[in-house]
Amino acid sequence: MLQELRVTQTGVQLLTGFLLTLPFQQQFAQLGRTEHIVYSATVACSIGATVLLVAPVGMHRLLFRRHRLQTVVATAHRCAVAGLMLLGVALCGVAVVTFNAVFGVAAGWVAGSCAAVAIVAFWIGLALLSRRSDDEAG
Repeated sequence: MLQELRVTQTGVQLLTGFLLTLPFQQQFAQLGRTEHIVYSATVACSIGATVLLVAPVGMHRLLFRRHRLQTVVATAHRCAVAGLMLLGVALCGVAVVTFNAVFGVAAGWVAGSCAAVAIVAFWIGLALLSRRSDDEAG
């Protein structure tokens, strides 16, 4: 599980770092109030995802060799699921803000909606289909 989180952590940390630079760009001031709200929510979700996806590593370090593997695995699982949910919301927000800035408001909301559908389909739908086929086979 920690190896899975290491891959995700890098991506979410890069996303968060990129998002934190946007307000310092000249064009950021041109965004409307709604876009600033979407951006702020996106940053909050990205930071939350970073915290949750990195938390199991810190916990593992603090509990290493204390025979608490069950606790670490259970907590890491919950943190990973919550972190991935926040990452999904952040990715939708990034799609909205980016496409809005490049193509306009309607394109931003369409892109955000498409991202949400893709995330639900691939992150949740595929797993549920696999789970169902495993249940039917066994």
